[in-house]
Amino acid sequence: MSVDAAGPVLPPGHTAYTPGPDDLGDLARLLRRHEREARGWPGADSETVAAEVTGRGATTHLHETVRDRDGVLRAWINCHDRAAGRVLVGVTVDPDLPDAQADPLALYGFARAQDLGREVLRRRGMAQTQLDSGAYADDPRQQRWLAAAGYEHTRNWWQMVRPVDPASDLEHPPLRQGVEIRRVRRDDGVGMPDEADLHAVHDVLEHSFADHFNSYRETFEEFLGRLREDPGHRWDHWWLATVDGQPAGALVAVTVTMPVSDDGVAQPDSSYVEYIGVHRLARGRGVAKGLLRTVIADAAARGRASVGLEVDADSPTGADGLYLSMGWRTRYTTQSWHRTLNPPTDRAAGSGSEERITPGGRAS
Repeated sequence: MSVDAAGPVLPPGHTAYTPGPDDLGDLARLLRRHEREARGWPGADSETVAAEVTGRGATTHLHETVRDRDGVLRAWINCHDRAAGRVLVGVTVDPDLPDAQADPLALYGFARAQDLGREVLRRRGMAQTQLDSGAYADDPRQQRWLAAAGYEHTRNWWQMVRPVDPASDLEHPPLRQGVEIRRVRRDDGVGMPDEADLHAVHDVLEHSFADHFNSYRETFEEFLGRLREDPGHRWDHWWLATVDGQPAGALVAVTVTMPVSDDGVAQPDSSYVEYIGVHRLARGRGVAKGLLRTVIADAAARGRASVGLEVDADSPTGADGLYLSMGWRTRYTTQSWHRTLNPPTDRAAGSGSEERITPGGRAS
């Protein structure tokens, strides 16, 4: 199968369309099969899939599903308009298909992701964006497809988990003098938090990540809207740290609902740290450790099993040393793959009018 001048062409016998409510179950099952094959165990849940396809997050996502002539879901293309200049790309192909059948679907999927990325550019009135995709470190097939589609492997990320012990993690040492940590303020604990606190969290995180890999400016509205799309979002999982009364650090976590085990036993939920950042002027005051101890104690109080987070494997700050010292361990590794998209004629290397992916995976 090739991509001609008119756009990507589906393999014979397949149909592509925008998914709806009736597709949610199949999408979740496809994603879970992919995770089991690529990582070793499934983690996706139908609630998260529904949020992206038909729920709160649907306004910032563009999707396409591909079914074969028997109606079996074989591929899912997902593009998330994360922020100005950033489009997250997911191309999931049925892991049970042999390369001879999966490669053409992957070629089509990444070419369609470019088309959807251009639609994001058109809506935003922009001339360029970064397509940001990824793969598990132990998934060579996905990595091969990404390389063939013109993406470059740019970074590795350690996905770390720390078990929570309710007996010992409820309490933590006092903070250093001048350091305070609290939840964002809400009237009687309901409704939207104090807007000044939300802006403080956003500002601190923007400053703290300014010198990090692939950093980019995300507006307050984009930041807030994106985090609220997550089904695990909870306002009482937002903490603000101050030093001598001034905003100095922030941590935003989400609830991770764990699936029922294979033997039908309900598993306790976990917490996941979406963001933790400390303003550079406040580093060395124990703010990061205090925020981490706070989210651990919160998880212990809620009876949760663990706290997860992601850390840049190549970070110059040595953040992994702090996490290791506090009990986090790497469970698996993921990769970032990037490419730049310029409208309207830029197509991926590996998806030009004459280029094909052979069953063995080489571009020819």
